[in-house]
Amino acid sequence: MPVGPLVDPAEAAALRADAQRNRNRIVEVARELFAERGLDVPLAAIARHAGIGVATLYRRFPTKESLITEVFADQFAACSSIVDDALADPDPWHGFRVAIEKVCAMQATDRGFSAAFITAFPDAITIEQERDRALHGFSELTRRAQQNGRLRPDFEQADLTLLLMANGGIIAESTDAAQAASRRLVAYLLDAFRANHAEPAEPLPPPAPLNLHDILRPPTSSSHTRSMP
Repeated sequence: MPVGPLVDPAEAAALRADAQRNRNRIVEVARELFAERGLDVPLAAIARHAGIGVATLYRRFPTKESLITEVFADQFAACSSIVDDALADPDPWHGFRVAIEKVCAMQATDRGFSAAFITAFPDAITIEQERDRALHGFSELTRRAQQNGRLRPDFEQADLTLLLMANGGIIAESTDAAQAASRRLVAYLLDAFRANHAEPAEPLPPPAPLNLHDILRPPTSSSHTRSMP
């Protein structure tokens, strides 16, 4: 009986290691570009920045959805953990407030995650499950804070979407400025959400270094963003 060609174990291990390095590099570059520019970055541009061929990228990730799922799996899990920690907080208002602050901080830091959170991924079961778990947990946080009398009774789930839309619209010349603006915006909004304004409000974070020109600044023109070749 003929015997097939033998594969050198060392050579096979080297090929596997090289494939894993390529995969890790693709995910690393995609995470960086998605964070800076959102999810519209073409796969060809990701391959170019990663220093690999487009065919290699497609072998690892046949669809853009599969790459997005890999890139943001940790962030979705972290988002769910934030809500879980808030639900464990004995103070319902404190848990509600900290959950919003942390999620909005993630959003201000990573534009790609913000887009991924609101995008439908019908084939990405893990992402859908994590998002549903986070939203269900936030609904429970809302119910508890309202029942506790600290959150205004007319706050609804749609107001979370409104908050994230406002926070996601912040455009600044640097990541630090965007984060500072986000912290101040969220502090203002959380104060508006309080049911009892007789109690002292939390002090506002310092103002962000923004000016009117930032209103017209395109999202891709931030100084921390490299130009795409």
